[in-house]
Amino acid sequence: MKKQNQTVSVLFMLFSILFCVCLIAANVLETKQIAAGPITLTGGLIVFPISYIINDCVCEVWGFRKARLLIWTGFAMNFLFVALGALCDAIPGASYWHNDEGFHAIFGLAPRIAAASFVAFLIGSFMNAYVMSKMKIHDSGRHFSARAILSTVAGETCDSLIFFPLALGGVVPAEELPALMLWQVVLKTAYEVVVLPVTIRVVKAMKQHEGEDVYDNGISYNVLKIKAL
Repeated sequence: MKKQNQTVSVLFMLFSILFCVCLIAANVLETKQIAAGPITLTGGLIVFPISYIINDCVCEVWGFRKARLLIWTGFAMNFLFVALGALCDAIPGASYWHNDEGFHAIFGLAPRIAAASFVAFLIGSFMNAYVMSKMKIHDSGRHFSARAILSTVAGETCDSLIFFPLALGGVVPAEELPALMLWQVVLKTAYEVVVLPVTIRVVKAMKQHEGEDVYDNGISYNVLKIKAL
């Protein structure tokens, strides 16, 4: 099953669409701070971990090069959404429009959140894919659960350490940021662990359906090489 497909499959396309939707939704949901008992979180926690699970699945089945294409595609679609939202926010509202404040609260803050999320997303996602790829080679394809969890820890740690200070510094009290970042990493990793049985089954079914189980021997990990084939 170790072959290099020279096409982008329908299944990969569907995963890419879901990946982009999760990123765009997370960008909007991050603007809300929510309380789960004594813990303060951002709304993006609801959906953002799904993007890491998709990243794991794509990297495991199709390899780092397809994951790299997925990540850059998500980046481009997210950037387009934020740019359109900022443009619409900048255009004066109609005389009968009375929701400027609410609209601006979401899309007015979006450029700052987007800039932080773009950097954090790229570094975190590529770290996640890199760890997945290297561990698969090292373990000869064994121990999928371990690499899925450890890659998430690595990626989410990078993401949180970059995103929260850049996006929420000055908005969230400084003394709250460390706990917020820690809880994000812990809860997103716990999210991965909870759905791991489902992820394992999905990956197995994907490998069987696609006839693929790529090992990234001898590839370039240069994140700027967007070509996937």
